[in-house]
Amino acid sequence: MKQWTKEEFLQKLVSGEKGAFYLFTPMCGTCQVASKMLSIVSELLPEFSLGKADLNYIPEIAEDYQVESVPCLLIFDRQMIKEKIYAFQSVPYLYEKLKQL
Repeated sequence: MKQWTKEEFLQKLVSGEKGAFYLFTPMCGTCQVASKMLSIVSELLPEFSLGKADLNYIPEIAEDYQVESVPCLLIFDRQMIKEKIYAFQSVPYLYEKLKQL
């Protein structure tokens, strides 16, 4: 999973691309588990556009998209945020969510 800047995320969103943007903070234990889960999902869906960023460095994204907590997965399609996931549940759950886009 590639580290994205705010500009890379916005470019993908505006282009109408389908994808997901994972927001985390390094001191969050739940985020570390979520990162491992998403790493597996990114291996299973190599063509899927999936990026990540430390929310401490892009707080304006949290404000603009009303991110309530981390970990957060912003799923986007057709220039819109389709869904925000806070409870990552399991690898199969995330895989199915992203595969159906």
